[in-house]
Amino acid sequence: MASVRVLLTEDHRLVRASLRSLLDNFAGVEVVAEAGDGREALELIAQHRPEVVLMDISMPGLNGLDATRRIVKEHPKVRVVVLSAHTRDDFVLQALRAGASGYVLKGSTPRELELAIDSVSRGELFLSPAISKHVIEGYLNRGDEQKSSSIEQLTPRQREILQLIAEGKSSKEIAQLLDASVKTIESHRASLMDRLDIHDVAGLVRYAIRHGLVSPEE
Repeated sequence: MASVRVLLTEDHRLVRASLRSLLDNFAGVEVVAEAGDGREALELIAQHRPEVVLMDISMPGLNGLDATRRIVKEHPKVRVVVLSAHTRDDFVLQALRAGASGYVLKGSTPRELELAIDSVSRGELFLSPAISKHVIEGYLNRGDEQKSSSIEQLTPRQREILQLIAEGKSSKEIAQLLDASVKTIESHRASLMDRLDIHDVAGLVRYAIRHGLVSPEE
């Protein structure tokens, strides 16, 4: 039986090394590549064609939720398992609506992670047992209502720019990174502030932290 091909995406090197060591001990799992952020993950998926991507949420450049949205759109056969310390209901629901097939808490046992990889590779959904039952019920029964959350009303490009602003990058730096004009970035920035009714950078940073686009230490 062929091994499940896995791409590991985690920005903290020590954590990534520990996860790699753990995954190497799983029977039937082959780690084909490692990425440090969502943008790198997308590039490596095209190169290595993994079946499963383990995805952290809070990462620089392109966070795990927006990377997941792009993965399921551009590589529909790839399954994403979000591996996160975030236990709040809204993070779990955002991950599921983004297209993730699994959500595993970083405090879970190695066996849970192994089961998650096996389950999603067979087309099933896997959530850590510690995730409360009402989270699942909310996902299944309140989908239309939940879509009204402000973060999900933003376009993918607005979320990307919001994250980069929160990481301290200037409009010129963002324009260079996204291969766009400064004028275009400023237009997105103004639209973003109007949409969220937040009109200062500090407020955008707090919003981005609250919704997991960046971590507080960044």
